[in-house]
Amino acid sequence: MSDAPPARGAAPPSTALGGVFVRGLLMGAADIVPGVSGGTIAFITGIYDRLLGALSAFGLPVLRLCLTRRWGRAFHRVDGAFLLTLLAGIATSVGTLAHLIGWLLAAHPVLLWAFFFGLIAGSALWLLRRVPHWNGVIVLAVAVGLAAAAAVSLSPAVRLDGGPAGLFLAGFLAICAMILPGVSGSFILVLLGMYDRVLAAVESFDVAALGLFVAGAACGLLAFSRLLHWLLQRFHGPCMGLLTGFLAGSLPAVWPWKLAAGGGQALPVLPGTWAAAQGAAPQLLPASLLMVGGFALVWQLERRWGEPVT
Repeated sequence: MSDAPPARGAAPPSTALGGVFVRGLLMGAADIVPGVSGGTIAFITGIYDRLLGALSAFGLPVLRLCLTRRWGRAFHRVDGAFLLTLLAGIATSVGTLAHLIGWLLAAHPVLLWAFFFGLIAGSALWLLRRVPHWNGVIVLAVAVGLAAAAAVSLSPAVRLDGGPAGLFLAGFLAICAMILPGVSGSFILVLLGMYDRVLAAVESFDVAALGLFVAGAACGLLAFSRLLHWLLQRFHGPCMGLLTGFLAGSLPAVWPWKLAAGGGQALPVLPGTWAAAQGAAPQLLPASLLMVGGFALVWQLERRWGEPVT
């Protein structure tokens, strides 16, 4: 069997690694916020297919290379320079922004959610343009994605045990969501009742808790990325339609004005209804400006990095 890496996972020129690191920073920042997907950032910055290709390269051929100590070939086969640079950016962003994002969620939730609502709305429209052609199957895929993402966004929270098994399972499920555009891994953690637990572990650098979470994430990433990469290779149009639906259906999760409902749900309401219930100003003007800013940022990112890095 050849040791050459897959075509879509070919190593980038070293001059491109700075851009890959910046993409990692953006992905890490997005993954911290419930309702925003790092996979969305990977998609709109042109590295999504390459990321899946690199992750799906892990398997028996790479294991054989490692067992025979051919480290360089194994590293090249999985596009190691790209993955390590991207992961460094994600880790840097998560480590430095976790406290800031936690503070913003507590102190200025409406403004933060408004910015990310604009970000996801812009991403949904951008992704819609990437659907190669339209037919009944793709329309059905969009509808299924819309329904699935909306169901996840409006689901009541179900708390997992915060022990070792719960941390491992939370990492496994969250990473599967994180690599899907439109499905937020952080929001999955909220639904599982594990968001505060994991965010606190990041802020306090709880090595034991983070190790269990990362182990679960690694297992989920290697398992799910192969399936997703295979589906995109063979059913590109329907998969793009499904991802478009996922992204658009996640908008209720990041609507800035939400009120608590029964069963742990938070339902979107009009700004005036929210203001009356909360006894606070809805901050309509700054929130609207931040929505526009988030929308514009997506299109600026697409203009800057819309083509895949090769």
